Amino acid sequence: PVVTVMGHVDHGKTTLLDSLRGAAVAAGEAGGITQHIGAFTVKLSNGEQVTFLDTPGHAAFSAMRARGAHVTDIIVLVVAAEDGVMAQTREVIQLALNENVPIIVAINKIDKPEADIDKTKRDLMQMGLVLEDQGGDIQAIPISALKGTNLELLTEAVSTQATIMGLKADPAGLIEGVVVESKTDPHRGKLSTAIVTRGTLRKGAVLVSGLAHAKVRGLFDHNGKPMTQAPPGTPVEILGWRELPLAGDVILEVETEKKAHSVLRWREHEAKHHKAEEAVDEIRKKEEEHLAKYRAERDARRLAGKFRMRYGPREKENIEHDDVPRVSIIIKGDVHGSVEALLDVFDTYTNNERCRLDVVHYGVGNVSEGDIELAKAFNAIVYGFSVPAPTNAPKEVTIRCYDVIYRLIDDLKKEISSKLPAVEVEEIVGEANVLQQFFINEGRKEVPVAGCRCVKGVLKKAHKFRLVRDDEVLYEGQLESMRHLKNEVDSIKKDVECGLRFKDTKVVPQAGDTIVCFTTRMEEQQTDWDPGF
Repeated sequence: PVVTVMGHVDHGKTTLLDSLRGAAVAAGEAGGITQHIGAFTVKLSNGEQVTFLDTPGHAAFSAMRARGAHVTDIIVLVVAAEDGVMAQTREVIQLALNENVPIIVAINKIDKPEADIDKTKRDLMQMGLVLEDQGGDIQAIPISALKGTNLELLTEAVSTQATIMGLKADPAGLIEGVVVESKTDPHRGKLSTAIVTRGTLRKGAVLVSGLAHAKVRGLFDHNGKPMTQAPPGTPVEILGWRELPLAGDVILEVETEKKAHSVLRWREHEAKHHKAEEAVDEIRKKEEEHLAKYRAERDARRLAGKFRMRYGPREKENIEHDDVPRVSIIIKGDVHGSVEALLDVFDTYTNNERCRLDVVHYGVGNVSEGDIELAKAFNAIVYGFSVPAPTNAPKEVTIRCYDVIYRLIDDLKKEISSKLPAVEVEEIVGEANVLQQFFINEGRKEVPVAGCRCVKGVLKKAHKFRLVRDDEVLYEGQLESMRHLKNEVDSIKKDVECGLRFKDTKVVPQAGDTIVCFTTRMEEQQTDWDPGF
């Protein structure tokens, strides 16, 4: 069986495992707290072999502990008799119930004078764990991991539980397993710690896990010694991964590397499809937010008399999403952490409806010829972080290298801003009140004229004008005539009266109307992306 030892921080999990395998690992952990999952086998006195997983106990590593529960047959829940049920104890109980994993309770530290076994049992019963001496079916063994008290009873309980469960695994056929942890060893390369759940793993096997694959070049036990094979229930360190698998991912053996590549291509396609669906949902959500904001601003402009309804298609609103401006980039960094930090910053960019930011590729190492070819294909900018700029790059490819992250981001913000279309900005030049309405003869027809007084700024004939009545814009356009007394003039200053006639003779001003003089100009936009520094 695969047994996971779980419990609250400092309740004695690692000490228990040390006692079982006779190795003083606890003293070597940072601060006495287990930092990574350990997987190893222990031979019991009855000759059986049990695989133990030691999972971290404090809250910061709850995700790692959750992964451990997915590969375990039995959970040994360590509860200190002096503390009773604590926060992580409750979490483990809930985890076991959700995963339907049997629990054996190890009531630890019974050698302490403040130990209260009965209270601990009552606390467990309140959490829904009914022990055997309370009429339930959950075994509870009082132990002292430090002094080795009752450890044989605990191992017998594990053996009994495994017998009741009738645990069996087929050692033949293609292997299956679960990744417990993965890392890059500076000397051996990419490694993963895994539990074999079916089949027998041998060198030369072709494995697939998530979006990673391997041709096994070496197998090692928990002591780092080479293994020729790993049967079901065995923890093993696997060497030969082309990419690092993720902890918690299932490992499957396939017949050939060709089959592995086929599986990976299908999985990558599915992952991209799923990501695209999530992106579409996110875009729709942003569009709805943008539309609500636009409508609120439009209504506010109407109330201010600065908006007129336009009918028919508007060019900007009919642009397809594929025509949205975009900045495509390739990221290369000196180490994985640098690239991850940049990708985290890019995640704060949310203005894809105005200008898309596409990371077409990222990786660790210097800018390569492949990166340059990719930049040509996608018309992308290559950004290097703490890597040198290549000296032989073609002129048509833009490569910029920085050693300070905010300088790289500032450069990128300028690129995004340069892609944004210029916007029309309105500036109010002057305002006049209509004092009276009168008509003049022009040929055979009468045309309306507004008798006004300029109350703000200046009125300039060459500018645009709008006629506003009761907060509604009735006209927006040019003047036909601007007169002071009987003379045609080009401008009217504040507190001066004048006569204004619009080009559209159907527009009839009335006393009490407001006439606004304004001008417009095109202004470059700046991205409002705030990366947080």
